[in-house]
Amino acid sequence: MPPTDTERRLCEATARGDGDGQVAAIAGEDLYLAAPQQGQDPLPVYDDPAAGGKCIPVLTRGMLPPWQPQQFFDRVSLEELAQDWPNDKWRLAVNPGTPCVAYLAATPAHRAGWLRIRAQVGVRPGGLLVTHFGGPLHGPVAQGLACGAPLAVHHSVPWNELGTAFLDSATDADTLREQWSVTDPAGWQQRLEQLLAGRFAPADAEAALRARAERRTADGGQGDGAREAAGAAPELPELVTRYEERFRADGLLPAGGQVVSVVALDLAHAVALVRWGLGARLCAPPQAEQAVQRAAARAGEVYGSWQEFAAGHALGRVLAFDNGWFGAGYAETVHLHRVLTQDPSSPWRGLPFA
Repeated sequence: MPPTDTERRLCEATARGDGDGQVAAIAGEDLYLAAPQQGQDPLPVYDDPAAGGKCIPVLTRGMLPPWQPQQFFDRVSLEELAQDWPNDKWRLAVNPGTPCVAYLAATPAHRAGWLRIRAQVGVRPGGLLVTHFGGPLHGPVAQGLACGAPLAVHHSVPWNELGTAFLDSATDADTLREQWSVTDPAGWQQRLEQLLAGRFAPADAEAALRARAERRTADGGQGDGAREAAGAAPELPELVTRYEERFRADGLLPAGGQVVSVVALDLAHAVALVRWGLGARLCAPPQAEQAVQRAAARAGEVYGSWQEFAAGHALGRVLAFDNGWFGAGYAETVHLHRVLTQDPSSPWRGLPFA
């Protein structure tokens, strides 16, 4: 089975002898070149008997090999390859040595065709739900990775992958450094613990939401005594009330529904931190698997369903990135929520909650 739709489209085009279809399958996708080790040539050119000559090999996202501590890949586009191709006689070998292999001639005329098809196909958009059929699909690791699905959908990368890279090793390291001030394993571990503990959630909103949820649970139809035992809940910030009202209008909450907590945003970022850490080689797969399972367990302590988790993530995200504007940040949050709660292939539809 091809691991993602990209490989499926490539295999289908190859099977029918459709050269333009092969190009179209990868034209808007990220491709991966093996990064040279010290002392190696910058390009991994090799002689391929099947192609009858020299080739430059690239991999599609779904065909990246399992994580190795010293094996890195650079992310390139077909457009970049077309513009910087070094030798008209060489071919582009896509996924050589796999069932999803394709060989593309790279003469000037062929490369002009690459660019033409790239212009037609466009760049792969963000906001797509992608599943890697070779990755975890069931069990605690899959449940943990599902907590990080919003960031995977945002970047249109497989949600259920703990592997070689999130985007690519250099970008993953830059993300950790620039957004999280993480540059080494110790700093990565510290940020992970903070995210799993919900330390980045807005404290006033979180306290009010938790108190309201506890008060509602304590009430449970038991009358004034239960309400008095629960105590007076802190007042909800006005912005939280506005967002909940809009969520109900837009279908992110049911009629009368309320958000339980916003720590889902921190848990989603915790899973992304794990994946960035793998890409930057600040952690290894066994440590990563344990960390995402901790995220799933933590989600289960706070929420009772994927629907509650989804609403909590949406509120946390708009508080962090929209701040009452109801603008692009809000629209993107709604899109992520709807993809993950409505698409039949979403882990939030098919996986049991943590």
